[in-house]
Amino acid sequence: MDGRSEFLCGVVEGFYGRPWSMEQRKVLFQWMQRWELNTYLYGPKDDLKHRLLWREVYSPEEEGQLRTLIVESEKRGLRFVYSLSPGQDIVFSSACDLSLLKRKLRQVSKLGCQAFAILFDDIDHSLCQADSQAFSSFAHAQVSVANEIYRFLGEPPVFLFCPTEYCGSLCSPSVSKSPYLMTVGEDLLPNISIIWTGSKVISRELSVEGLSEVQSVLQRPPLVWDNLHANDYDSRRLFLGPFKGRYPQLATQLRGLLLNPNCEFEANYIPLHTLGTWYRTGREEKKGKKRGEGGRRGGLGREKERRREREGKRDKGRMEERCTREKKLHNNQFQQGPGQPRSPGGVLCVGKAPLSESQIRLLVGLHYLPHEHGPSAQRLLQDLTWLKEHCHLVSANDKKGPPQKAEEWRGRAAGFLGVCEEIAALHSSVVSGVSKAVLYDLYPYVWDLRNTALVAKAFICWLGCGTTTGAELLGVESEPWVFKGGVSGELQMLLPIGSNSELFSHPPPLFPTSRLYNIRPYHNKDKAELYCMVRQLQQGAQGSPNSSPAHPDLIGDRCLGPCLALCPEYSMVLEDELGVCGCVLGVVDVRSFAKRCQTCWMPAMRDKYPPRTGHANSQEVLQQMEEDQGEYPDSLLYHFPSQLRLDALPDLVDISVTRCLLTALLTALKANGSHGVFCEMQPTDRMRLDFLTKLGFLEIIRGEARHREGVVLGRLL
Repeated sequence: MDGRSEFLCGVVEGFYGRPWSMEQRKVLFQWMQRWELNTYLYGPKDDLKHRLLWREVYSPEEEGQLRTLIVESEKRGLRFVYSLSPGQDIVFSSACDLSLLKRKLRQVSKLGCQAFAILFDDIDHSLCQADSQAFSSFAHAQVSVANEIYRFLGEPPVFLFCPTEYCGSLCSPSVSKSPYLMTVGEDLLPNISIIWTGSKVISRELSVEGLSEVQSVLQRPPLVWDNLHANDYDSRRLFLGPFKGRYPQLATQLRGLLLNPNCEFEANYIPLHTLGTWYRTGREEKKGKKRGEGGRRGGLGREKERRREREGKRDKGRMEERCTREKKLHNNQFQQGPGQPRSPGGVLCVGKAPLSESQIRLLVGLHYLPHEHGPSAQRLLQDLTWLKEHCHLVSANDKKGPPQKAEEWRGRAAGFLGVCEEIAALHSSVVSGVSKAVLYDLYPYVWDLRNTALVAKAFICWLGCGTTTGAELLGVESEPWVFKGGVSGELQMLLPIGSNSELFSHPPPLFPTSRLYNIRPYHNKDKAELYCMVRQLQQGAQGSPNSSPAHPDLIGDRCLGPCLALCPEYSMVLEDELGVCGCVLGVVDVRSFAKRCQTCWMPAMRDKYPPRTGHANSQEVLQQMEEDQGEYPDSLLYHFPSQLRLDALPDLVDISVTRCLLTALLTALKANGSHGVFCEMQPTDRMRLDFLTKLGFLEIIRGEARHREGVVLGRLL
């Protein structure tokens, strides 16, 4: 292969985070060979000897791994490019550093590598004193080292240079007027290719105009290091969508294009598959042009431009058509791991059940591209926004609204809730159905979105009950892409409590579970089940099944009764496939609630448990109810007017579901105007104290507690 003339198209392993394993790279090479890609660049930022410890040579064991990679890539017809990132601490004028750089690259060259890259991205522009005396500028220092290394290696056919100003947004003052880029373009040896990411670090599109501008400054076609699918900058985002926004005709403006994809290896099947389609389409277009130009010479410039425009539109249509045809092929990756067998009928057999095609479409649509959501994500966000803005249509206070408008709201709410349920089912299927490799790579993202959807679904159900005042309903208004988290982050920010990131950011469980959960507002029919649940919880805490009170409702009346009777709109229920398994209760205005308890609830309890029944246990609990309704000091209620009651929190393997349950209640309290909430508990209840502390609750002065031994935790909303 003539590396100087061949278009380089393939993959960069150049992200921050855990590098891919040797086995994953071998699978990658199989994919690349199948899809006719030709170049792999080794440059994982967290390989210490690639970046931080670049001066150190590889050990014999590391040499063996690199040699295996080089041999494996050659076997698949791929060019292996080894890259080094010395820019963080290299002294450009130091003969010693230059010698160490040569030693390192000589070692890799002896392993069979014939293509190299030297990277100066993501570093400080300043020069040390010795370099300032030796070089007239930062660019001259880099170019001097790159040229010398290039000659030292025998001027290999592929040698890449990544500048510090590697995209339009990093150029000062602009691409065409950057002294740094001008120096690089003029002084870097002409056969050294220069890396470029486009107008941005992560470019939504690559344009002919933008590439022509940078080509003019660099005096050579750039090689695009494409970060379209890179996700190392946001731990809550994943990009499963196709390679797009780059027309195949752009290849004529480039030295090559290498995709720097998701850190999670198994997430890259669709991006790399469609990259191969893009590359093949470009080659076919190029062959077609050569055949067409063979019998004609000359022609007007305007006609060429019009033809190029038509070809661009045709290329785009052809790419979209191919991507559509290949969607069924993409399903394979999420229904089976590489090399796994099919059943005799052709259906892929993995785990308990493979993902359906509709689930794969949902998965990809929810984790699409950095600047674009898939259809399912767009619908989810649009519906949540509309339902919030029009919740007055179903408010109990809005008696004048036309019935058909309320029906429209409920219809869109049903659609939104349906998508949330599909997300929950997708999470369950990913845990139980896909290959283990796919599970471990995709699970944190599917799990995170499942949790946010649980809260959003509970919020819409709560709005549908008509109890909102709309005091804090709009949440955080912002343009898309401004905040992190992808679809999950945008859903979060549309909720009234969305700016409190600690409520949504927590690590996934060590043991994934496929159990389905739902969070919803309390219904009257739930009362008996909740009363039974808290009675069993107390019996379990006391360690004796025979310690039940004389009256079966007694514990439920004390723990849950006041809230369920007087403010049921602030009670959230958690249920799984077996039924109700937890709840959390809230009081939006503690002062008003206390007065209502004294005038309504306690008289009803005295009638229900009269002294003449003769049950000492009942009278003891009744006395505790009286104490529970004691007053809190004004100094507490001024900052924290609302209260949480955690008497029926579930004990789950996936503690994040309990967090979601509590967050759903906080969302309702915030939506109706609360600016702070507190919770009182015993200091010996370390598990709940730790749980609330991780959610941003802080301990308040002990004297604020109603009971002498109580601890009060509070947080602002």
